[in-house]
Amino acid sequence: MATPAYAQETATTAPATEATDQSATPDTPADQNVQIKNAPVAPDAGQAGTVVVTGTLFRDSNASSISPVTVLTSQTLLRANITTAQDAIRSVSADSAGSISTGFRNGFSAGGAAVSLRGLGVSSTVVLIDGLRSANFPLNDDGHNAYVDLNSIPFSTIDRIEVLKDGASSTYGADAIGGVVNLISRKNVQGIEGSVQGGTTEKADGARYRATLTAGIGDYREQGFNFYVNGEYTYDGFITNNSRGYPFNTLDLRPSGLSDRNRNDDSLLAANPQAVVTRVSQSDLNNPLAGQVGAPPTNQYQLLNPNACPFGTFTVTSGAAQGTGCAHNLPAEYSIIQPRQQRYSTTARLNVRLAEGWEAFASASFSHSEVDIRGTPAGIRQTQPFGGSAALASTSPGIVLPVYVCASGINCVNAADRRLNPNNPYAAAFANNPGQGAARIYYLFGDIPAGSHRYVDVFRTTAGISGDLGGGFKFRLNGVYARDYLSVTQFGAINIQGLLGAINTGAYNFVNPEQNSAAVRAQVSPIRTTPSYSTVATIGGSLLKSLMELPGGDLNVGAGFQLRRETLMNRNQNADLSYYGLNTSSAQGRQTVTAGFFEVDMPFLREFDLNVSGRYDHYSQGYGHFSPKVGMKFTPVEQFSLRATYSQGFRAPTFAENNPASSYSGFSSFAPPAGFVNAHPGNPAYTNSYNIGSGATGNPDIMPEVSRSFTVGTIFRPTRWFNLTVDYYNIKKSNLIVSGPKRAEAIDAYYGQTNVAAACAALAAVGQGYRCNVIDAPDPVNPNALPRLLVFDVPYVNANYQVSSGIDMQMNLSVPLTGDARFTSRLDVTRVIQLDLVTPDGVVQKYAGTLGPYELSSGGGTPRVRGNWQNALEVGKFSLTATTYYVGRIKQVAADRIKPVNGVIDLSCANALDPLPKGGDACYIRPFVYVDLNAGVRVNDQFRFFFNIQNLTNARAPLAAAAYTSNPNYLSSWHYAGLVGRSFSAGANFNF
Repeated sequence: MATPAYAQETATTAPATEATDQSATPDTPADQNVQIKNAPVAPDAGQAGTVVVTGTLFRDSNASSISPVTVLTSQTLLRANITTAQDAIRSVSADSAGSISTGFRNGFSAGGAAVSLRGLGVSSTVVLIDGLRSANFPLNDDGHNAYVDLNSIPFSTIDRIEVLKDGASSTYGADAIGGVVNLISRKNVQGIEGSVQGGTTEKADGARYRATLTAGIGDYREQGFNFYVNGEYTYDGFITNNSRGYPFNTLDLRPSGLSDRNRNDDSLLAANPQAVVTRVSQSDLNNPLAGQVGAPPTNQYQLLNPNACPFGTFTVTSGAAQGTGCAHNLPAEYSIIQPRQQRYSTTARLNVRLAEGWEAFASASFSHSEVDIRGTPAGIRQTQPFGGSAALASTSPGIVLPVYVCASGINCVNAADRRLNPNNPYAAAFANNPGQGAARIYYLFGDIPAGSHRYVDVFRTTAGISGDLGGGFKFRLNGVYARDYLSVTQFGAINIQGLLGAINTGAYNFVNPEQNSAAVRAQVSPIRTTPSYSTVATIGGSLLKSLMELPGGDLNVGAGFQLRRETLMNRNQNADLSYYGLNTSSAQGRQTVTAGFFEVDMPFLREFDLNVSGRYDHYSQGYGHFSPKVGMKFTPVEQFSLRATYSQGFRAPTFAENNPASSYSGFSSFAPPAGFVNAHPGNPAYTNSYNIGSGATGNPDIMPEVSRSFTVGTIFRPTRWFNLTVDYYNIKKSNLIVSGPKRAEAIDAYYGQTNVAAACAALAAVGQGYRCNVIDAPDPVNPNALPRLLVFDVPYVNANYQVSSGIDMQMNLSVPLTGDARFTSRLDVTRVIQLDLVTPDGVVQKYAGTLGPYELSSGGGTPRVRGNWQNALEVGKFSLTATTYYVGRIKQVAADRIKPVNGVIDLSCANALDPLPKGGDACYIRPFVYVDLNAGVRVNDQFRFFFNIQNLTNARAPLAAAAYTSNPNYLSSWHYAGLVGRSFSAGANFNF
């Protein structure tokens, strides 16, 4: 439900009574004791006496309806059968580019979920619980963006969700550029109530179970206190890619007229669970990483075990690698669409009326969320760990199996217990010349499951007191402490020394991997667990007073303070550089934020209200920022209002961005330029595409991002049973904090030279903070040629700006029909007009309606249109609700993947992302529409039974051929329901 602040409809449709909502906090200042005057009745709102309060100190209908707000009430959520914070918040149409769903299984934030209002990133959206911040997820998205994990929020105690969709830094401080999400808890629970629910998909997988139980005593209104305890449990099962069939279980899109990107059934150089080898030389017989550089003596490759191909074979008869290999389709064999999740929580809350006009509350909660992610096993050929020596790389020149093995794994050629390597088919023929009989191996560790187990424990406690001091003064003092503890256990990552030792001793069986012992597998791939944590502690308060009566109401003034302490310890998963493939990013820091804020609400006329607010935040790192906001509402007639806001805000640098002890690392594919290729003839190992790494450390001189935002809108309310709002928003975020904006120029500068000294000097000349880090060993075939750049450093800097604009439309209708029937309709639609990023060179990257920004989060792109439409029919004890969700078509181009020509980026289909044909209109992902149906029957006042069908028509997710290959051919952010398919669930709500 949207916009104007409404009280809940009561049986007598009487005006709302005194507000008793205890959610007022320093982050969401609100007068708990103000009388709501002439509040119109809404067809669907929260509990009696509550109104929209997010974004204002004053809980009256004028101040709280100046800014555009979407409210998801308990009735809205119940009708849609939404039972998690992630599903609820991400259903809001304003959620856009950079949003993180649980279906995103890869990258830094795998297992987490977050909202990105207006497409400005998860770090530009503030998530509150009862108006107070919670601890951030200890892992930053994309290495540096901080956010609150929606999966860790207990949901069964939530009464409603308010989504403020304009800049709100004047009230909340940093990070509210895109908007604010405020989850508001229930305040008055009596008796025992709960729910049970279970279901599965049409394919009998992805089982889901949920149970909640709440017990409360005390009637706050009558007895002056209420205390309740809540427990919640949720379980979601695995869904595999293979169970959903084509095209989500393969990279071979030839049936759709596109290309085949599956190299595991036509290339002997692709890693498969059955090892392929070719003979090469080995310069250091003690080091499996010292295989020959350059072309092998022969182009013939062979399987170690030709009889172990479960999916058949393929044969290559031409090219540099010829022979027979085992065919595989790795997404079908290993990938999952939905991880296994389990969540449980317990919450307790006490509300007390201390005296007339004096109230207090306290709450405590613990939530445990765990995610099991399965993935493709690790390959034996790997890039060196980020920051490690190039000599550790097993991909180039390529790891080899020696001729001799022995118990010690050292100097096996001369060891007394030496034996020919059973894994090397060339060993016998080269027993007398072991330096020429090594076997370069291409292999996937299929016998060692890969994935991770992640769990998050969140402890959170809050308390507050408010009261009437007399003389028109009211005060409030609140505080919160939260700790987010994360543990990531990695399975299947390859330990470098463990692998080398297993090769030199012959302990690992590459011919028949299924015969390997658990001890050998643990040697090659020991489990690694990395703990991390974050905390937040806040105390604050405010003082409010009604100064005088104006023609439109009271002139209200309020001011307050806040003191906040935040810490983060995101530990490096591979600090000792002992593993291939484990991430080396880390972040740490602590800061104290002090803030003062004010707000003045001036209803000069019944038709006109002016609201002015501001806040100053000071950070212990030495910087500060003032954030003002002005809002106004004009109501010439009761049925129609105009409103507008203007604000300035900021996003504070995260610990990953400003602390020198933090570091970010990543690899991306790079194809060397023609000049470099020509300088390395006869050595494809040096001229093929490879992964080039870049890393950034926190910059203590980085400054906050700043924003200006304005909204203009209308409220149309012709009758009590219908309202419509339309709002235009425009947000400009400047001084964007980015890592290495001149990354491409730095690489070009390096490869534009012919020797290492000149190349690294040219790279460093690109800008401060750019420098060579790891240079590959010289090419033995062409020793005087420029070696490859493997890793280089880039800085975090403030650069360029971003503009987000669009239109929101929300409609609510509730019409009484004949007898005891009622029809309710709710519409929430956002059209993105622009999401543009302007680079430091002045190039405009346009993302709206495309897969850009492709480098951000899950690469899900920016749908131009998103919306949902809920229609409910209630007849007596029966209810039937259909909720339709829509995502507009997306063009499979991305401005951040296209090189500009004369400063302009061509977003035509001629630049469609691979594997799409260039040109034509085949580069569009079609619109996606699906419908959820929920039926309920209330047996009596104590029991309600319901039955739900999600994705009623079994709508399939549209083909997204240019999506990340880790999510083959689909966008998990927007089309997830089309991957899960039709599913069923049933359950009951009860109360006594």
